[in-house]
Amino acid sequence: MSSGIRKNWNPAAFPADPEATHLLQEWMTEEGYSLFGIEHDFRGADLSGGDFTKAWFTQAVLADVRLTGAIFYRADLQSADLTGADLTGADLVKANLDGAVLRSARLDGADMARASLQEVDASEAGFRGTRIMGASLFGVDLRGADLTDAVLFQNTFKVTVDDRTVMHGLTGTVFGPITVFSGASSRDLADAELEEWVAERGGQVQVIPRAQQ
Repeated sequence: MSSGIRKNWNPAAFPADPEATHLLQEWMTEEGYSLFGIEHDFRGADLSGGDFTKAWFTQAVLADVRLTGAIFYRADLQSADLTGADLTGADLVKANLDGAVLRSARLDGADMARASLQEVDASEAGFRGTRIMGASLFGVDLRGADLTDAVLFQNTFKVTVDDRTVMHGLTGTVFGPITVFSGASSRDLADAELEEWVAERGGQVQVIPRAQQ
């Protein structure tokens, strides 16, 4: 069988690394198994629109890779380097992003329902209009991130933000607390104090009381 038959999808550009390209081509010709991209280097690729359901990208290098509209349902992206990657409109439902690097990545309009993000560097990342619902954000660095119009729903939201973090239009419900950096100092905010801090920046969230956590 020729390459490019998997659900009539072809990458707009293959990775610069020959091993990663060969891996993709093999996967595209064979139905019935998930892509096993552990520790591979996918830089230079445009994988927009690809269906990577249950794929393994553990410790893979996806820095600056175009992944717009790609499907990562239940995919393992643990410790993957997604620095500067374009995940606009991507499906990251139930994806494992623990330990991943999302620095300056673009996740605008992505669906991150029930995704797991623990100890993630998402500084200066874009989450404009992103659905982050029932997800676990624990130890996530959101300093300088853009959460404009993002929607939250009952997320563990133990994150780090700063004065550059954009909260305008942010809505939903969260479990706190968050850590706010201002210059060299920091403070933890929870409950009504957290709600007020977000409101001052144009967002409106409801913090679920600690007794219900």
